[in-house]
Amino acid sequence: MSYQPRLKKEFNERIVSSLKKEYSYKNVMMVPKLMKIVISKGVGAAVSDKKLIDHAIEELTMISGQKAIATISKKDVASFKLRKGMPIGAKVTLRSERMYEFLDRLITSALPRVRDFQGIKSSGFDGRGNYNLGVTEQIIFPEIDIDKVNKISGMDISFVTSANTDKEAQSLLSELGLPFKKNTSFNTNPQVSDEINIENAPVVEEAIASEANEVVESKEDTPVVEEAIASEANEVVESKEDNQIDVDEDVNNKKEKE
Repeated sequence: MSYQPRLKKEFNERIVSSLKKEYSYKNVMMVPKLMKIVISKGVGAAVSDKKLIDHAIEELTMISGQKAIATISKKDVASFKLRKGMPIGAKVTLRSERMYEFLDRLITSALPRVRDFQGIKSSGFDGRGNYNLGVTEQIIFPEIDIDKVNKISGMDISFVTSANTDKEAQSLLSELGLPFKKNTSFNTNPQVSDEINIENAPVVEEAIASEANEVVESKEDTPVVEEAIASEANEVVESKEDNQIDVDEDVNNKKEKE
């Protein structure tokens, strides 16, 4: 019996029937499939140092298990000192068994090694059933030896499917195991929300009334504070007057003695 990757076997045995039931396909051939995975990497600094292209090709070959090729510039760009025909990146296209093997390693080994990983965004669909995923560091793949890495760099991973819509493509990739972030669920039943608001209305009114009473009480306390300040000021004035009287008496006594 020939070797069959785990995800390919799961797709044929479970995912096909699940998607057919979910979208009510009339034929099994209408179920969307994963056609290919393209891993690409741009190396802009290769204009001045061509050895960087060799490093990129070597890394993509180790990650994918298939020989990568260099991508060639299609036109001249004077501002970047780029000429037509110069190697400017690397890419590799995976199909069939190697495609499923890479996807399995990506889901089970590479993505869990991302720092503070909380799922991948669902905004990478292009509107025609294809998904683009950006990776910022190539060291998340266990095949890469961090001691031999020349420079930390990222890559783009494109999942090409036969789905007609983004929703079908996302369902396919989710069934295969890609961990998409869960969207915030909104309440689609307005009656339930209205009932909740009506029940909570008295509580809100009581809270507002209590805050209003506190404000009124604080305003009522202000005259008391003003009276206390005025009484303190009167005491200070009276003490000053008493001191002045004592000083005048001392002066008169001295004059009488003289």
